[in-house]
Parts: sequence; structure tokens; C-alpha cells
Amino acid sequence: MGFFARLKTLIAANANALIGKAEKPEKMLNQLIIEMNEQLIESKKAVAMAIADEKKLEREKDNQIAQSKDWERKAMLAVTAGKDDLAKEALLRKQEYDNASAEYQKQWEVQKNSVDHLKESLRELQNKIEEAQRKKNLLIARAKRAEAQQKIQYTISSVSGNRSAFDAFDRMAAKVDEMEAMADASKELHDFTSNNNLEKRFKELEKSDASADVMLLELKEKMKALPEK
Repeated sequence: MGFFARLKTLIAANANALIGKAEKPEKMLNQLIIEMNEQLIESKKAVAMAIADEKKLEREKDNQIAQSKDWERKAMLAVTAGKDDLAKEALLRKQEYDNASAEYQKQWEVQKNSVDHLKESLRELQNKIEEAQRKKNLLIARAKRAEAQQKIQYTISSVSGNRSAFDAFDRMAAKVDEMEAMADASKELHDFTSNNNLEKRFKELEKSDASADVMLLELKEKMKALPEK
């Protein structure tokens, strides 16, 4: 399993563990981002080491090529001086450096190819983390809305299921209705009593006036019957 494959497995395992025990989505998401960034830092270090190894192989390869060229120059110098035996030894040394440079070339190409893949994987990981950071606030907002909705639904269910509270309101409403009816009855009785008293007073007044008229007529009749003086 490659480095980034192991890293992906590790991040997924950590995420699943956090999600499994998370009570606060915001806290869980922030922790995930922190862990992803920590893994990204470790990944960058690993890629940097791989790049350093590649550069080291490349320098060694170039050094072997330079040594080969130097021994070839020495062989030419020996031939010019008429020292063929010395030229042969120089050429053998050149061949050793050629063989070494060829081996370093192979190792460098393999390492360079590996580094290229690591760089691409690192870029992909960084993009994923940046995408996760962008999504974090949206997910937190959605989680808060869902939490608020759950609380509202729980409150509605609690109130709806508590029939005693509604019964108490119904009983109180009936009591208020009764009180209002009693108040209306008292007012009506008071008005009725007041009206009766007023009518009685007028009847007594009318009766008093009628008696006076009768007495006045009787007096006039009496006066008429008296002899004139």
C-alpha cells in the first residue's frame, strides 16, 4: 500500500471515529480539518524527503558523468604523450564511472517518477482539504438548522402529548365563560331592579296627583252648594 493510500485510510478511520462519537457537528468538523492539515504537513515532509533523495541521485549521476569525462580527457592526454598503457588504465576507470552513472541514471529516473506521482497526490490531497474547508461552514449551518428543527419538533411533540395542560386550559376557559355569564346575569338583575323602582315612584306620583284632583273637585262642588251671602 502506497504512502498516500495509507494516509487516505488513516484520515478515513479518524473521520469515522469522530463522526461516530460526535455530539457537536461544528466541533467534529473543525477537528477533522485540524487533523487533515496535520496529515498534510506530514505528507509535505515525506514528499520533501523524496525530492531530496531524487536531487541527491541526480547529483551523484552528474558527478559520475563528470568523472567519466575527466578520465576520458586523461586517456586522451596519455595517448598524446604516447603512453598507451596509461591511456588504457584511464579508459578502464572511465568505464567504471560510465557503468556507475548508468546505474545512477536508472535509480534517478525511478525516483523522479515516484516524486512526480507523490507531488500529484499531494496536490490532490491539498485540493481536497481546501474543498473540505469551504464546505465546513455550509455543513455547520445545515447542522444548526437541523438541530433547531429537531428542537422545535420535540417541543411540539411534548406539548401535543401533554393533554393535561390542554385540559387545564379548557377548564379555565369554561370557568371564565361561567364568570362572564354570572357578571351578565348580575348586571341584568340590577338593571331590572332599578327599572322597577323607577316605575313604582312614578306610579306613586301619579296616584298622589289623582287624589289631589278629586279633592279639588269635591271642594268646588261643596262651595257651589253653599248659600250666597
